[in-house]
Amino acid sequence: MKLEPVLKDSMSKPSIFGSDSLCGVIAARTASEAHRQVQRALRYTNTIEVRLDWLSSAVEIARFGQLLKKSKVPRRVTLIATCRRREAGGKFSGTPDQQLRMLRSATDAGCQWIDLEIETVEAVPPFIHMLYTGHVNRILSYHDFHSTPSNSRLSDLALRLCQIADDIGFDVIKIATKCDSLAESLRLLSLPRQFRDRNVIAVPMDEVATPARILAPLFGSVLSYAPVEESTAPGQIPLAAARQLYRSENLTARTRVYGVIGSPIAHSLSPILHNAGFRARKIDAIYLPFRITQLEDFLAAIGPLGVKGFSITLPHKERILSHLHNIDPLARSVGAVNTVAVRGSKLFGYNTDCLGILRSLTGRISIPHSRILIFGAGGVARAAAFALARNGASVSVCARRPEPACKLARAVRGDFVQRTDLRKMSFGAIINATPVGMHPREKESPLAPHEINCHLAFDTVYRPRKTKFLKLAQQRGVKTVSGLEMFLAQGIAQWELWTGQSAPVEAMRRAVLQAIARDEWERWPRKKRKKK
Repeated sequence: MKLEPVLKDSMSKPSIFGSDSLCGVIAARTASEAHRQVQRALRYTNTIEVRLDWLSSAVEIARFGQLLKKSKVPRRVTLIATCRRREAGGKFSGTPDQQLRMLRSATDAGCQWIDLEIETVEAVPPFIHMLYTGHVNRILSYHDFHSTPSNSRLSDLALRLCQIADDIGFDVIKIATKCDSLAESLRLLSLPRQFRDRNVIAVPMDEVATPARILAPLFGSVLSYAPVEESTAPGQIPLAAARQLYRSENLTARTRVYGVIGSPIAHSLSPILHNAGFRARKIDAIYLPFRITQLEDFLAAIGPLGVKGFSITLPHKERILSHLHNIDPLARSVGAVNTVAVRGSKLFGYNTDCLGILRSLTGRISIPHSRILIFGAGGVARAAAFALARNGASVSVCARRPEPACKLARAVRGDFVQRTDLRKMSFGAIINATPVGMHPREKESPLAPHEINCHLAFDTVYRPRKTKFLKLAQQRGVKTVSGLEMFLAQGIAQWELWTGQSAPVEAMRRAVLQAIARDEWERWPRKKRKKK
């Protein structure tokens, strides 16, 4: 079954929740903290879910209701009260009757909606929960934190929810399941299309489903969820990022989708780089992180998700080759692709890492007259070796595994260097082309201090900006180049290849530098922050 996004434009019916289909989720242990999160959420959305079950006690739930009454939330704001029981993956340990009482107190305080899980609905006689909740709008929800049912079981589940909703008078049905693949995510997102006459919320959970979660409104889901601070389900992204980075309120069926595929992927700054470019040029496009372990799963989702291009990082730069319809000559010689353009149903591969490496070194060393050591033999190492060899450098290769290093050295007519020989050799530049030192392994270096004998040390790792390898090089008086320079150059080349426009370089650079500064500040020890 081919799944296409449901058209979302001026012809679409208005959301039952008002102007905002992005729902900010409040999760806190104290009433005052929950109330503070509500105020913070209002900066980004007018639809807010309050997780009462996260509050530490019935006393705190009552206090939150009092604070909510006093705050006089604007009428445009839609408040949803949820008090999820443990049986449905929540934190509330009370009885169904106590749960309904908590929800009633929240609606009395100003919440116009409640979310009630099917476990409670089926455990309590209809007249009881009608007594407590019949005066407000209601969501009937189902959660599976372990798996996504098969197609037939999923449809049967949705039909069952619809029947209960009709019998008792619920306004919306919600199904949230753990998705271990994009295929499962798309299966879940098919529900709003199957039940067009219903208000359906489809929530794919888990990190692999994050892109589908962001794009869910395009498939007809009447809500998507993003936490203000504390994540309440796997695969969520923060509310501020959903609104500012991914501009979720601007997504339409015409939005072009791009992304980066790899594993791990959470560290990537590519979404910040590319989305800053789209925003600066006012291009209707979004760039998403795809954590992909099975390449075929992503390839099958390209059409349904409307993907027009993607970046590739570990471990897929070489695996993608057999799936491409055409490969740029340089990328073919390198044997690794980091950029794919989707044209119709065909995939075209390129390698912008080569350009990124050359731009990072130009002006710092004379490439045609330098002996350069590349440490590593993977996709980035191959890009560096071919780019430098073509530009006249004398290339040497060393890696943890001698066999691929020897093969790469032969391919560029360079030299293979044994690791044990590094301490007595000197180079114009040494390039770390391995992921060693990448966040969260910042304390590791691919080379020991006595092995860093060169004029210039260049690390292709860009997060952190100053890696352990570069710190060791500086201690030896060696000049250094951050992988950030390569990251920016190759990413800007990707952006221009996809859009056909000149990139807003300064806006893209500024967005990445600000993100790195925030990240470094957040990880800086609190005592040192105060001194600084």
